Amino acid sequence: MPAIQLTPAQRKEKRADAHHLDPVVMIGGDGLTAAVTKEVDLALKSHGLIKVRVMSDDRDNREAILATLAEELDAAPIQHIGKLLVLWRPMPEKEKAAPKDDARSAPKIVKIVKFSKSGNNRPQIKKVTVLGNQRVTYGGEVKRAKKPRQTSVKKSSQG
Repeated sequence: MPAIQLTPAQRKEKRADAHHLDPVVMIGGDGLTAAVTKEVDLALKSHGLIKVRVMSDDRDNREAILATLAEELDAAPIQHIGKLLVLWRPMPEKEKAAPKDDARSAPKIVKIVKFSKSGNNRPQIKKVTVLGNQRVTYGGEVKRAKKPRQTSVKKSSQG
């Protein structure tokens, strides 16, 4: 998989976004291992834009690590400054769970505020739990939702 190629303007925008980030993965004395690569892949999946700190003092080694990570993980190398490497990969779309057929709306806690008629007193605040088959009227009362009216089977067939 080739690394993602970005325009300089896109790379500049990603550098600005990564400025406040802390390193998510740290590469120690063992260098780039399979476990480190897997951890960087997981971080890219969950964050998209990450910083990686390399503890090595060899600049050429750090550049090689950046190139290897970008190539293996199909990511864009954004920046290499000091011992920090910045990588970006678009985050995958998350699958939404399909709603269940028997799902009902959950109870909600609603705050009802009644103001005083004179305006001098404090408003009355009451918290009420509203179930799925209930609604709050304009006056602040809780009522059941209206059901469709049932018609008689006998009357409809006689017509």
